[in-house]
Amino acid sequence: MAASYNGVPLPGNGRVVEFKDGKFAIPDNPIIPFIEGDGTGRDIWKASVRVIDAAVAQAYGGRRKIAWYEVFAGEKAKEKFGTWLPDDTVDAFRALRIGIKGPLTTPIGGGIRSLNVALRQILDLYACVRPVKYYGGIPSPVKHPERMNIVIFRENTEDVYAGIEWKQGTPEAAKLIDFLNNVMLQGGKKQVRLDSGVGIKPISITGTKRLVRMAIEFALKNKRPSVTIVHKGNIQKFTEGAFREWGYEVATQEFRHETVTERESWILGNKDANPSLSVEDNAHLIEPGMEFAPEDFRQGIYAEVKGVLDAIYATHGNGQWKQKLLINDRIADSIFQQVVTRADEYSVLATPNLNGDYISDACAAQVGGLGIAPGANIGAEHAIFEATHGTAPKYADKDVINPGSVILSAVMMLEFMGWSEAAKLIEDGMERTIEQKRVTYDFERLMPGATKLHTSEFASAIIENMAAAVAGAR
Repeated sequence: MAASYNGVPLPGNGRVVEFKDGKFAIPDNPIIPFIEGDGTGRDIWKASVRVIDAAVAQAYGGRRKIAWYEVFAGEKAKEKFGTWLPDDTVDAFRALRIGIKGPLTTPIGGGIRSLNVALRQILDLYACVRPVKYYGGIPSPVKHPERMNIVIFRENTEDVYAGIEWKQGTPEAAKLIDFLNNVMLQGGKKQVRLDSGVGIKPISITGTKRLVRMAIEFALKNKRPSVTIVHKGNIQKFTEGAFREWGYEVATQEFRHETVTERESWILGNKDANPSLSVEDNAHLIEPGMEFAPEDFRQGIYAEVKGVLDAIYATHGNGQWKQKLLINDRIADSIFQQVVTRADEYSVLATPNLNGDYISDACAAQVGGLGIAPGANIGAEHAIFEATHGTAPKYADKDVINPGSVILSAVMMLEFMGWSEAAKLIEDGMERTIEQKRVTYDFERLMPGATKLHTSEFASAIIENMAAAVAGAR
């Protein structure tokens, strides 16, 4: 453990978060590294840290306190150290384990990909976790935003975000296209156009299973009713289709007693409704049109039904399956319309990288947008919580931007640390402030009769409501 990073000594009033026996050990005065962020990040962080500190102080009466430690990335790092992402910043997050950050600029002109993506890949923060829920009073473009309460677990290191691609017209692209066309696709009808840029989409068993495992563990711990595996496996059979298959393997092999798949629930439900139902009749109920199917297909479905009943009817039958965590799957394009029309049917989503990126923003748009959308990037031994929106440089230093994304990301961080009392104070205080129609400009323009507050004033209003809640509970 270094005594300083980027030339800044660690705070003497804090202790390092440790990882022991597979768990984070959180002291009462943890050193938490933070990146304030670029553009509006400066205003947002100043407001957010006040709210976080006030919540911790009010929840624990001084017994707990965060020792904040600034590390650098983005424009501030470029100005101070001549690089967008100093090695010391990565080393600090690695050593201190849990941190938080504001929005960062993606440098223009090549040479480095997104700083956010770089941090995720270097520290192997394999799960991007995005809770999306409605807070009372938030303006929404849908009729029933209160139906939205979904947590998205997005794989964070693979898929097209792996960054394995070659520009059109380069020798590398030409070499790969030649190999694909003349070796891998030789003799077939498919060919890659010679003027293409080419990217590789890796999806692995390792990456998939650890992501789905985390989603299932979260759902079980928080008593969520279902985990939905989201994929485009009907088209991309060996990448996203495999993501679906490997996800089901995790559920049925590692969490057999606690889970039931949607298809298993049909088989079990049919048997519960009619105990004398034959395997063949049960199969016809779950696969309409079986009489027109080839014999080998019918025999396969019969074997599936018999296998389910033999394996789990004793533990899951007679209605027991209704108390289990339901594991199902949906095609990616279908889930986009379903989270709009019937969001309350979904609870936890597990997705590959690109699908999760799209879906999390589409969900957030229904409940206030990215301005209050929190996020976290979590790995086996590290976690960084972050704003999910951009830097909006034209609003920088004007004290007008909604700080909700970082504030609610801090709620996630506090819950992750086991400081749930402080987390709830912030969440309730923010919801109460919005219900009072005391909001920043992005909400004020959509809420008749609202009072427009500056970023700093919105933070003060949240702190005021937290204090009132604590006083009222005494």
